[in-house]
Amino acid sequence: MSGDLFGGGAPVRPPEVPEGTGPLADRMRPQSFAELLGQDQLLAPGAPLAAMRDGRHLSSVVLWGPPGTGKTTIARLLAHTAGVPFVAFSAVLSGVKEVKETMALAARERRRTGRPTLLFVDEIHRFNRAQQDAFLSHVEKGDIVLIGATTENPSFEVNAALLSRMRVVVLKELAVADLVTLVERALADRERGLRGEYTAGPEVLRLIAESADGDARRALNTLELAAASAETAGGGAAEITEEAVRRALARRHLRYDRAGEEHYNLISALHKSLRDSDPHAGLYWLARMLAAGEDPLYVARRLVRFASEDVGNADPQALVIAVAAFQAYHQLGTPEGELAIAQCAVYLATAPKSNAVYEGLSRAQEEVEKSGSLPPPLVIRNAPTGLMKELGYGAGYKYAHAETGRIADQQHLPDELAGRRFYEPAGEGFGGGGGGGGGGRASRPRSRGG
Repeated sequence: MSGDLFGGGAPVRPPEVPEGTGPLADRMRPQSFAELLGQDQLLAPGAPLAAMRDGRHLSSVVLWGPPGTGKTTIARLLAHTAGVPFVAFSAVLSGVKEVKETMALAARERRRTGRPTLLFVDEIHRFNRAQQDAFLSHVEKGDIVLIGATTENPSFEVNAALLSRMRVVVLKELAVADLVTLVERALADRERGLRGEYTAGPEVLRLIAESADGDARRALNTLELAAASAETAGGGAAEITEEAVRRALARRHLRYDRAGEEHYNLISALHKSLRDSDPHAGLYWLARMLAAGEDPLYVARRLVRFASEDVGNADPQALVIAVAAFQAYHQLGTPEGELAIAQCAVYLATAPKSNAVYEGLSRAQEEVEKSGSLPPPLVIRNAPTGLMKELGYGAGYKYAHAETGRIADQQHLPDELAGRRFYEPAGEGFGGGGGGGGGGRASRPRSRGG
């Protein structure tokens, strides 16, 4: 926990880092809204934070956005603008005890001065429900203005009762141009930055910005590491080279959360790319998920589902290949088994599509839910006892193998549903209207570039 500890009553100043000390990313933290990059949509007239920035209205918000987009900075600047006490929590390090102690102090501060305390909770999604509940009454009474920061979708991770009392403000990842500006600023700043002691060409600046994945902190950390290995030539400013940046980068870190919104966004992108017969996008989203650490067996399970839901009987071989890919990965693991999953993804993307089985099952399930336990017609009931035969069980049953075309024309649905159709073939591939065969993978040319 950090803050002014309710001690003075003077307006809270933005955090100051002594000259030349601390990581570059901390030293370059914006000291005013004018220095904030990439979030203009939040500060324009009438935008969510404009009134708070101007000191006209302070309200509880959830700042939701990727890492390194300015969530902590915005909270500190808002406290500075409003001139209220500022206390910061980390949900990783703090528990209910610390929360309750801070709430009691905030209540006393408000009774003493009439001012609320701005309580900033970093990674609020890591607080459990009981910890989040501890804020509720104090938000309602006005003892605190709660600003939570999260990289996770708040609708998944934040208590609904608490969320209803807060406004969700969405921060965007920083654009490459914003990150280039930030790096240039850090190179030139003589008080907090690198004091003009280093130079970097446009290609190097762009490499740093593109590799940061929209994260200002990562861009500045990369710059600082690359600068540490830069060599001075001829006594002038040291040049930061592309090679030095690549050494600092090592391996790109991909934004991903295996249980939150990004997980669902990417699996949705994969599923819909395959559904739209785009093998190129399918491979890209598959590679993204695997590179970010997703369990390949989870992806393989989703492909098995896709084979039945979106390909179905238009190409029955799709399900066979999907199950085989699942088993292949299960036996081989990474990296060998990943190729089988990729093969399956391309096959599914280029296969003819039919959701007739999926729709048919859905209609049948809806009917079961509506009509309940309707009995089968007597003609297709089993008659293992004499009494059942006397009651007409199985009377008049036609044995399909003894009928012309091996099709028995008799009622199979309950009397109340006689004539109902649940399965409506889509006319694609093997799943064509007459149940006929021959279509195979005839529809494969419909895929993009397949």
